[in-house]
Amino acid sequence: MNPKYRKTVIAGNWKMNLLPSQLRDYADGLKALLGKEHWCEAVLCVPALMAIPLGRALRGCRVSVGVQDVSDRDMGAYTGEVAAAQLRDAGVKYVIVGHSERRAYHGETDELIGRKLRKALEEGMTPILCVGETLPQRSAGTEKDVVRAQVKTALLGLDAAAMKKVVLAYEPVWAIGTGHTASPAQAQDMCREIRAVLRERFDARTARAVSVLYGGSMNPRNAQELLSQPDVDGGLIGGASLDPGKFYQILEAAKP
Repeated sequence: MNPKYRKTVIAGNWKMNLLPSQLRDYADGLKALLGKEHWCEAVLCVPALMAIPLGRALRGCRVSVGVQDVSDRDMGAYTGEVAAAQLRDAGVKYVIVGHSERRAYHGETDELIGRKLRKALEEGMTPILCVGETLPQRSAGTEKDVVRAQVKTALLGLDAAAMKKVVLAYEPVWAIGTGHTASPAQAQDMCREIRAVLRERFDARTARAVSVLYGGSMNPRNAQELLSQPDVDGGLIGGASLDPGKFYQILEAAKP
């Protein structure tokens, strides 16, 4: 991590887990662990229907509320979609876009993901853009080409000022929910590659300012070693974020 130039972000992704009735206990457990010291940006990305009650439960706690998806459309006749304006009005600060599960299960393309990212920015929210390769792509040695293409396409049309409001997350698909984690060297190598793309696309100052996270089975046991890498600026945490104690341990691992 390099807190001199960019913020450290630890973002939990609950996916489709927990119930609204469990929010109060979770929030109380986390608030009991968190003191007044504030060393990183803590975020919990939850199903959209939980955003408002979670925000209420976390009141007085320095944890931002995020969600896991956003529509690429404005408000209107789009049944089942949730508009960026609706999320912003509900107090949402962060939005995950491009998660591999959205790509795999819903056929989301880099172009669609780019539109979602821009909608989030238009409403003043911070998009967390997920990119990453599958195991066959890594085995074939094309992982950097895949990730470079994902980053470039999703960021089309952005200027440097907008780019500085985006967070990226490298999530190798083969490490998500599998218990297999990229080695610290692998995580650093790809996060450095992503920063190189930003430097080529924008400039060195912009590349230096953007937080790049690692996601893919980060947990309390491996967090410190992963977060010690110079181009890994935080984590996008799956299963470990469902337990306030484990999530707090990862926050602790992010201390400079």
